Amino acid sequence: MVMTAALPEGITVFERGWLSANNVLFHGDGETTLIDSGYCTHAEQSLELVSRALKGRPLDQLINTHLHSDHCGGNAELQLYYPLMETRIPPGLEQQVRNWDPVALTYAPTGQQCPRFNISSVIEPGKEIALGNSSWQIHGSPGHDPHSVILFEPRSRALISGDSLWENGFGVIFQELEGERAFYEVAGTLDLIESLDPAVVIPGHGKVFTHVSQSLAAARRRLEIFRHDPLKHASHAAKVLLKFKLLELQRSHLTALTHWAEATPYFNLVHARFFCDVEKSTWITQLAADLVRSGAARREGAYLQNR
Repeated sequence: MVMTAALPEGITVFERGWLSANNVLFHGDGETTLIDSGYCTHAEQSLELVSRALKGRPLDQLINTHLHSDHCGGNAELQLYYPLMETRIPPGLEQQVRNWDPVALTYAPTGQQCPRFNISSVIEPGKEIALGNSSWQIHGSPGHDPHSVILFEPRSRALISGDSLWENGFGVIFQELEGERAFYEVAGTLDLIESLDPAVVIPGHGKVFTHVSQSLAAARRRLEIFRHDPLKHASHAAKVLLKFKLLELQRSHLTALTHWAEATPYFNLVHARFFCDVEKSTWITQLAADLVRSGAARREGAYLQNR
């Protein structure tokens, strides 16, 4: 849990790590709101954190910055516990959620889980929304996800950035993996954030930070590397997906993990578009070895252990 004087009063940030996105709880005067709910395997923990902080008050509203599984996987659990709560998402995938299409929502292609949840309405970029004691601007932030939004409070200059900006980077640019140009959208979102001039950023992952100009510069350097070497971005993305699964499992036989990746459509897509000159199982084994070399995993005989 993170509480800092740089944030408006009545906000608590639950820093969750990397399997679950951070959660931002507004619990001051007026309606209570949670931004993002984490991954489904952490849903009970998300509910415990929220209910303990609310001390018996209901959760009135849940908002997702975007619909990746690590940001909305706890929605269903929270809806069961708070049946009167409204759930609001960015526009773009409203019908896919209402009809529950796990392929269009990317859960099936990435091999990730997300229990079905309901939505009440959408939040529209270009408008404002009352959160806690303040009015927050809603801005579209395409790049990592074409439908994602960021939230900005101009008086305190606080920004809830989702996966559009972290202290040391940003989220995988999935559209680029699918053959659609999106590096320029990331650049545009970074320019937007710079124009807002935030004093403090609550990222989707990692700690709350205030050295925004340094983080923007680091993100732009990273983006330029990916622009000039799309293979590097594709390899990075594949390792992120493999690491995410390892975060969920914590420990896996390397053969089982390889079979999972081979059966997961996104790995097939990335392999076919960028690495088809390498046999698929060999490529996946190389990805696992890269995780070990970087310190993100540990090899224990035939098993891969999360680190």
